[in-house]
Amino acid sequence: MDIRLRPEWDVGPPGGPRIDASALLVLLAGVQDGGSLADAARSAGQSYRHAWGLVKRAEALFGAPLIESGRGRGSALTDLARKLIWADRRIAARLSPLLESLASELERDLERSLEPNRAVVRIDASHGFAVARLMELTHAAALPVELHYRSSLESVASLARGDCDLAGLHVPIGEFEARALRRYLRWLRPDTHCLVHVALRTQGLFVARGNPKNVAGLADLRRADLRFVNRPEGSGTRVLTELLLEREGIAEGEVLGFDDTELTHAAVAAYIASGMADVGIGVQTAAQRFGLDFIPLLRERYFFALRIASREQPHVRAVLDMLASPESRAAIASLAGYHAAETGKVQRLDEAFVLPLP
Repeated sequence: MDIRLRPEWDVGPPGGPRIDASALLVLLAGVQDGGSLADAARSAGQSYRHAWGLVKRAEALFGAPLIESGRGRGSALTDLARKLIWADRRIAARLSPLLESLASELERDLERSLEPNRAVVRIDASHGFAVARLMELTHAAALPVELHYRSSLESVASLARGDCDLAGLHVPIGEFEARALRRYLRWLRPDTHCLVHVALRTQGLFVARGNPKNVAGLADLRRADLRFVNRPEGSGTRVLTELLLEREGIAEGEVLGFDDTELTHAAVAAYIASGMADVGIGVQTAAQRFGLDFIPLLRERYFFALRIASREQPHVRAVLDMLASPESRAAIASLAGYHAAETGKVQRLDEAFVLPLP
């Protein structure tokens, strides 16, 4: 069973006629890509007359043009149209984790009704590109997986309570490794839990294309002309951000926008790409997908933690085997800033890290 939920929105005055914003946005994005409403309509499977009418109704509703046309130069979007496209991308980036989690729950509810005795692998993890890619592979392989997007700290706490089978967490390589890991060891035990390697990935600063604010590094976060967008408390990237600021001697109150948060790497990137902030921290893939420049800061390892006793359970073993497959490694390696040389490798805690920690 494969259920997909997507955000949709419409626009109109209270009690008045409304415009299907989803259909309008498809057309506007097509004009942005191809420079022609006729080509955008054709790609969307609409007649030119229908597309033109939809655009004109939307312009009447907003009281402002969305497309500018000129003889010999095709069509171009106005600032308002571009803002609508970015609003839609921000909505998708914000809601995707919630909708994917809900879709996963619905899939499992239906499958439990049809196959009540089938074992399911429950995964709690922060929303990330490698996890999303692996979920695509589990669906293709018809593996019974239920995914809940949670912060890294919430995920390992869920594992300790027995509420999930695999818990996603990421730990920076180098000077911050011990301090970041110590937070997870409140719940992880060397005699109870082990780790399976998912990916090595790069975290860094997101800035607008061309770096118009000339951001050079973390020290610039003190600048009054830079608006920062953060990740929520409990997320691994928020932990990393706090450690980086502490190293630089930057107080949280010195960072404009420190308390402004977005749920995912993609949402942070969309926020910056739409001009609502100037800088954030996240993985390179998000920067690439939203056309941002990326300033690398460090690399980190992303793991799934699991109970040692559950490794050989058939349903868990099937997911671990899939993770170690060449297909999974190729899928993860295709992501910008991700490396998959050790994807699927299972390690004890004391093999992956130096234990005990001070």
